[in-house]
Amino acid sequence: MNNELEYLKKRVTEGKLSRRDFMGKASALGVTAAAANLMMADAVQAQTPKKGGDFKIGSVGGESTNSLDPATYASQVPFHNGKQFGDTLVDVAGDGSIKNLLAESVESSADAKTWMFKIRKDVEFHNGKTLTAEDVMKTMERHSNEDSKSGALGIMNGIDSMKVDGDTFSVTLKDANADLPYLMADYHLIIQPNGGMDAPDAGIGTGPYKLEANEPGVRHAYSKFENYWADDAHFDSVEIIVINDATARTAALQSGQVHIINRVEPKVAGLLGRAPNIEVTSTAGRGHYVFIMHADTAPFDNNELRLALKYAINREELVEKILQGYGSVGNDMPVNASYPLFDESIEQRAFDLAKAAEHYKKSGHDGSPIILRVADGAFPGAVDAASLFQQTAAQAGIPLEIKREPNDGYWSEVWNVQPFCASYWGGRPVQDQMYSTAYLSTADWNDTRFKNPEFDKMLLEARGELDTAKRKEIYSKMGRMVRDEGGLICPMFNDFVEAHSTALGGWGQNANQELMNGEITRKMWFV
Repeated sequence: MNNELEYLKKRVTEGKLSRRDFMGKASALGVTAAAANLMMADAVQAQTPKKGGDFKIGSVGGESTNSLDPATYASQVPFHNGKQFGDTLVDVAGDGSIKNLLAESVESSADAKTWMFKIRKDVEFHNGKTLTAEDVMKTMERHSNEDSKSGALGIMNGIDSMKVDGDTFSVTLKDANADLPYLMADYHLIIQPNGGMDAPDAGIGTGPYKLEANEPGVRHAYSKFENYWADDAHFDSVEIIVINDATARTAALQSGQVHIINRVEPKVAGLLGRAPNIEVTSTAGRGHYVFIMHADTAPFDNNELRLALKYAINREELVEKILQGYGSVGNDMPVNASYPLFDESIEQRAFDLAKAAEHYKKSGHDGSPIILRVADGAFPGAVDAASLFQQTAAQAGIPLEIKREPNDGYWSEVWNVQPFCASYWGGRPVQDQMYSTAYLSTADWNDTRFKNPEFDKMLLEARGELDTAKRKEIYSKMGRMVRDEGGLICPMFNDFVEAHSTALGGWGQNANQELMNGEITRKMWFV
């Protein structure tokens, strides 16, 4: 019984069990009301954040080629680096709402074309400089510059003009966009001194932790920034240790080398969850594991071949065998039911070997090997998923060949470079941001080379449409277009499966990105 009571107390401490439910379950175990009240009080007390301690993260997604320049972030370790040293204007909370960070308030004109961000006073950068609205504008100008190769370039293209008036930064859009605050939450848009124009990779921001060591592909160390403007960071130091191998990452958590890990492989999640002093968590959301084809590069510039490959993949098998049920079936578009305005009437593409063979024959492909490049670090189980894909494609007469690439350099040398490879997306809070980042013709991260003027026109139209039903209809047409004409093979949407030491408190759900949208070092603490 003691173990069951400790588990119930732990659930209360983590905010996952209400007082009523705790009291009811404790009573069912034979605990008196007085004793239950005392235990409840202890659990609530444990919810109060405690300061101190050296926090260590074991993360996949780090490479020797990584930079601290936020414009370049394309994998997990750079994303987490940004969350330590930097802040964006706003962010997305666990309930999907916008929360203010460096923007004290956000207002818009009635037509949603002009947006005003009032910048907080007395916020200090790690180099001692005081944050100004000019720093914000310079940041946005840098990410709007095509030479920056910013991952946020696609969403910045909608801005017509920017200006500063005192402590207010304003943007005027080419077309109305009710979702603009969500776009400003993009993790690339970390506000830097002078916008990062001088030293974009210096790792200097306004965030809770100050850079102490930067060893790309190995580790990144931070100390608590004493002049941090908020009070939601509790550790004395944070260290991000790059552990790309899944087995080594799990072992590091079990041995106490690290306190939390990302990307727990679904096939070991159940076993790991039974280990002492470890909690495995699963958060459903918008993340998706994919195979991407460059639609402008032979042989993938042939839509018949693209359709053949889409019909040749068994989605249900991949969800069962790769995700072990920690996810759902995809439909060759980057949007699922977790998005607002999702159209559930869009027909689900089914595994169909006859259709795959038919489209392959129509493509006129010469029968030479179709090279699919993969790496363990592309997503958990990527190599196994590719192998299953190869087997089903062969049944349709499609000669798929797997080329295994090293993890180091994958996100700089393979993804968005090679014409057919495995990848993943963490998703975005709203459809406009997802499509603007990866499917707009001019987006730097258009990793399927999907370039369709009609799609671009609809994207702009949807931004300015304030009628919800009409906007949903536009997004539905866009989704069908990506599914039927694009280079995305999206067999599955993954849960974020992660694990942490039970010595930590403060865990919560946030489906926007992994590890609580990267806020673990701001929201968690040692109990």
